[in-house]
Amino acid sequence: MNPILCYGVPSGCSFGSIVALEWLGKPYQLCRVEMPEMVTTEVFRRINPVAETPSLLTNTGDVISESIAILSHIGAQGIEQKLGFAQGTREFDQLNQMLAFLNTTFFGAFAPLWHALEHSAEGAKKEALTHYGRGAVERAHTALEAMLGNKEWLLGKQRTLADAYFIGIARWNEYHKVVDRRDYPGLQRLYNKLEADQAVIFAHAIERQEVGASSGGFQGEIGLSDVLARLK
Repeated sequence: MNPILCYGVPSGCSFGSIVALEWLGKPYQLCRVEMPEMVTTEVFRRINPVAETPSLLTNTGDVISESIAILSHIGAQGIEQKLGFAQGTREFDQLNQMLAFLNTTFFGAFAPLWHALEHSAEGAKKEALTHYGRGAVERAHTALEAMLGNKEWLLGKQRTLADAYFIGIARWNEYHKVVDRRDYPGLQRLYNKLEADQAVIFAHAIERQEVGASSGGFQGEIGLSDVLARLK
Protein backbone atom coordinates (compact mmCIF):
# COMPACT_ATOMS: atom_id res chain seq x y z
CA MET A 1 0.00 0.00 0.00
CA ASN A 2 1.25 3.45 -0.86
CA PRO A 3 1.42 6.06 1.92
CA ILE A 4 -1.38 8.63 1.75
CA LEU A 5 -0.97 12.25 2.82
CA CYS A 6 -4.11 14.07 3.95
CA TYR A 7 -3.35 17.67 3.05
CA GLY A 8 -5.31 20.78 4.01
CA VAL A 9 -6.56 23.54 1.73
CA PRO A 10 -6.46 26.43 1.37
CA SER A 11 -2.73 26.96 1.96
CA GLY A 12 -2.16 24.41 4.71
CA CYS A 13 1.27 23.82 6.19
CA SER A 14 0.92 20.32 4.68
CA PHE A 15 2.29 21.95 1.51
CA GLY A 16 5.80 21.24 2.79
CA SER A 17 5.03 17.54 3.17
CA ILE A 18 3.85 17.34 -0.45
CA VAL A 19 7.11 18.94 -1.58
CA ALA A 20 9.11 16.53 0.60
CA LEU A 21 7.29 13.50 -0.83
CA GLU A 22 8.03 14.76 -4.33
CA TRP A 23 11.71 15.14 -3.49
CA LEU A 24 11.74 11.67 -1.96
CA GLY A 25 10.50 10.21 -5.24
CA LYS A 26 8.77 7.14 -3.82
CA PRO A 27 5.12 6.21 -4.61
CA TYR A 28 2.48 8.08 -2.59
CA GLN A 29 -1.11 9.29 -2.85
CA LEU A 30 -2.92 12.38 -1.64
CA CYS A 31 -6.25 13.04 0.03
CA ARG A 32 -7.66 16.57 -0.16
CA VAL A 33 -9.17 17.95 3.06
CA GLU A 34 -11.08 21.22 2.88
CA MET A 35 -10.58 23.50 5.89
CA PRO A 36 -12.55 24.08 8.02
CA GLU A 37 -15.45 22.11 6.48
CA MET A 38 -13.95 18.63 6.28
CA VAL A 39 -11.15 18.84 8.83
CA THR A 40 -13.56 19.32 11.75
CA THR A 41 -15.90 16.45 10.87
CA GLU A 42 -16.19 13.30 12.93
CA VAL A 43 -15.09 11.37 9.85
CA PHE A 44 -11.73 13.12 9.69
CA ARG A 45 -11.35 12.96 13.48
CA ARG A 46 -11.11 9.20 13.06
CA ILE A 47 -7.82 9.90 11.27
CA ASN A 48 -6.67 12.79 13.48
CA PRO A 49 -8.67 13.48 16.67
CA VAL A 50 -7.09 16.96 16.86
CA ALA A 51 -8.86 17.86 13.59
CA GLU A 52 -5.79 19.30 11.89
CA THR A 53 -3.79 18.56 8.77
CA PRO A 54 -1.50 17.09 7.69
CA SER A 55 -1.86 13.42 8.56
CA LEU A 56 0.02 10.60 6.86
CA LEU A 57 -1.30 7.07 6.54
CA THR A 58 1.85 4.96 6.22
CA ASN A 59 2.22 1.89 4.03
CA THR A 60 1.64 -0.23 7.14
CA GLY A 61 -1.68 1.46 7.96
CA ASP A 62 -0.42 3.57 10.85
CA VAL A 63 -1.30 7.26 11.10
CA ILE A 64 1.29 9.99 11.74
CA SER A 65 0.11 13.53 12.40
CA GLU A 66 1.94 16.86 12.88
CA SER A 67 4.20 18.22 10.14
CA ILE A 68 7.46 17.67 12.01
CA ALA A 69 6.67 14.02 12.72
CA ILE A 70 5.66 13.45 9.09
CA LEU A 71 8.77 15.18 7.76
CA SER A 72 10.95 13.13 10.11
CA HIS A 73 9.30 9.96 8.79
CA ILE A 74 10.01 11.06 5.22
CA GLY A 75 13.55 12.08 6.15
CA ALA A 76 14.34 8.63 7.51
CA GLN A 77 13.59 7.27 4.03
CA GLY A 78 15.50 10.05 2.28
CA ILE A 79 18.94 9.83 3.84
CA GLU A 80 20.52 8.86 0.51
CA GLN A 81 19.09 12.03 -1.04
CA LYS A 82 20.19 13.99 2.08
CA LEU A 83 16.65 15.10 2.76
CA GLY A 84 17.22 13.77 6.26
CA PHE A 85 20.16 12.42 8.25
CA ALA A 86 20.99 9.51 10.51
CA GLN A 87 20.12 10.01 14.16
CA GLY A 88 23.16 10.89 16.23
CA THR A 89 24.90 12.85 13.50
CA ARG A 90 25.66 16.57 13.61
CA GLU A 91 23.49 17.09 10.51
CA PHE A 92 20.55 15.35 12.18
CA ASP A 93 20.74 17.76 15.11
CA GLN A 94 21.02 20.79 12.83
CA LEU A 95 18.00 19.70 10.80
CA ASN A 96 15.91 19.16 13.93
CA GLN A 97 16.95 22.54 15.27
CA MET A 98 15.91 24.29 12.04
CA LEU A 99 12.62 22.40 11.80
CA ALA A 100 11.86 23.28 15.42
CA PHE A 101 12.47 26.98 14.72
CA LEU A 102 10.26 26.89 11.63
CA ASN A 103 7.51 25.03 13.47
CA THR A 104 7.45 27.28 16.53
CA THR A 105 8.86 30.76 15.89
CA PHE A 106 8.26 31.09 12.14
CA PHE A 107 4.91 29.26 11.98
CA GLY A 108 3.70 30.67 15.29
CA ALA A 109 4.40 34.25 14.24
CA PHE A 110 1.54 34.08 11.74
CA ALA A 111 -0.98 32.63 14.24
CA PRO A 112 -2.42 35.99 15.47
CA LEU A 113 -2.82 37.16 11.88
CA TRP A 114 -4.63 33.99 10.86
CA HIS A 115 -6.90 34.28 13.89
CA ALA A 116 -7.81 37.86 13.02
CA LEU A 117 -8.51 36.88 9.40
CA GLU A 118 -10.40 33.63 9.94
CA HIS A 119 -12.50 34.82 12.89
CA SER A 120 -13.32 38.23 11.41
CA ALA A 121 -11.90 40.12 14.37
CA GLU A 122 -12.86 43.78 14.49
CA GLY A 123 -11.96 46.93 16.37
CA ALA A 124 -9.47 46.85 19.21
CA LYS A 125 -9.17 43.05 19.10
CA LYS A 126 -8.16 43.05 15.45
CA GLU A 127 -5.74 45.91 16.02
CA ALA A 128 -4.07 44.10 18.93
CA LEU A 129 -3.79 40.79 17.05
CA THR A 130 -2.44 42.50 13.94
CA HIS A 131 0.10 44.56 15.87
CA TYR A 132 1.36 41.53 17.77
CA GLY A 133 1.44 39.31 14.68
CA ARG A 134 3.25 41.81 12.48
CA GLY A 135 5.97 42.27 15.08
CA ALA A 136 6.36 38.51 15.49
CA VAL A 137 6.59 37.91 11.72
CA GLU A 138 9.20 40.64 11.31
CA ARG A 139 11.30 39.24 14.16
CA ALA A 140 11.04 35.70 12.78
CA HIS A 141 12.21 36.84 9.34
CA THR A 142 15.10 38.77 10.84
CA ALA A 143 16.22 35.75 12.84
CA LEU A 144 15.89 33.34 9.92
CA GLU A 145 17.77 35.72 7.60
CA ALA A 146 20.67 35.69 10.07
CA MET A 147 20.55 31.90 10.35
CA LEU A 148 20.57 31.50 6.56
CA GLY A 149 23.48 33.89 6.02
CA ASN A 150 25.19 33.21 2.69
CA LYS A 151 24.20 29.54 2.56
CA GLU A 152 22.54 28.23 -0.58
CA TRP A 153 19.88 26.34 1.39
CA LEU A 154 18.80 26.58 5.02
CA LEU A 155 21.36 23.99 6.11
CA GLY A 156 24.06 24.61 3.52
CA LYS A 157 24.77 23.32 0.03
CA GLN A 158 22.08 20.64 -0.02
CA ARG A 159 18.31 21.10 0.12
CA THR A 160 16.62 19.30 3.01
CA LEU A 161 13.19 18.86 4.55
CA ALA A 162 13.67 22.24 6.22
CA ASP A 163 13.52 23.99 2.85
CA ALA A 164 10.34 22.11 1.94
CA TYR A 165 8.69 23.16 5.19
CA PHE A 166 9.95 26.75 4.87
CA ILE A 167 8.28 27.40 1.51
CA GLY A 168 4.90 26.21 2.76
CA ILE A 169 4.96 28.76 5.57
CA ALA A 170 6.82 31.64 3.90
CA ARG A 171 4.07 31.97 1.29
CA TRP A 172 1.64 33.03 4.04
CA ASN A 173 3.15 36.50 3.83
CA GLU A 174 1.31 36.83 0.51
CA TYR A 175 -1.97 36.74 2.48
CA HIS A 176 -0.98 39.12 5.23
CA LYS A 177 1.50 41.45 3.49
CA VAL A 178 3.55 41.92 6.65
CA VAL A 179 7.07 42.13 5.30
CA ASP A 180 8.67 43.10 2.04
CA ARG A 181 10.84 40.03 1.53
CA ARG A 182 13.28 42.12 -0.48
CA ASP A 183 14.39 43.52 2.89
CA TYR A 184 15.67 39.98 3.60
CA PRO A 185 17.75 39.25 0.48
CA GLY A 186 18.83 35.78 1.57
CA LEU A 187 15.26 34.66 2.21
CA GLN A 188 14.09 36.30 -1.02
CA ARG A 189 16.74 34.37 -2.93
CA LEU A 190 15.75 31.09 -1.26
CA TYR A 191 12.04 31.77 -1.78
CA ASN A 192 12.53 32.47 -5.49
CA LYS A 193 14.65 29.35 -5.96
CA LEU A 194 12.05 27.17 -4.26
CA GLU A 195 9.16 28.70 -6.18
CA ALA A 196 10.94 27.66 -9.37
CA ASP A 197 11.41 24.07 -8.12
CA GLN A 198 9.31 21.46 -9.94
CA ALA A 199 8.05 19.91 -6.69
CA VAL A 200 6.85 23.28 -5.40
CA ILE A 201 5.18 24.07 -8.73
CA PHE A 202 3.47 20.67 -8.54
CA ALA A 203 2.26 21.28 -4.97
CA HIS A 204 0.75 24.63 -6.00
CA ALA A 205 -1.04 22.91 -8.88
CA ILE A 206 -2.41 20.24 -6.54
CA GLU A 207 -3.82 22.87 -4.17
CA ARG A 208 -5.45 24.73 -7.09
CA GLN A 209 -6.80 21.43 -8.49
CA GLU A 210 -4.89 21.91 -11.70
CA VAL A 211 -2.95 19.33 -13.70
CA GLY A 212 0.64 19.28 -12.48
CA ALA A 213 3.69 17.30 -13.53
CA SER A 214 4.98 15.18 -10.68
CA SER A 215 8.73 14.83 -10.49
CA GLY A 216 8.33 12.17 -7.83
CA GLY A 217 6.07 9.19 -7.21
CA PHE A 218 2.58 10.75 -7.15
CA GLN A 219 0.00 8.01 -7.74
CA GLY A 220 -3.16 10.11 -7.72
CA GLU A 221 -5.70 11.41 -5.23
CA ILE A 222 -8.23 9.38 -3.29
CA GLY A 223 -11.25 10.29 -1.17
CA LEU A 224 -11.48 10.41 2.59
CA SER A 225 -13.68 7.31 2.69
CA ASP A 226 -10.95 5.35 0.91
CA VAL A 227 -8.41 6.52 3.47
CA LEU A 228 -10.67 5.33 6.30
CA ALA A 229 -10.99 1.93 4.65
CA ARG A 230 -7.21 1.50 4.84
CA LEU A 231 -6.84 2.36 8.52
CA LYS A 232 -5.62 -0.40 10.77
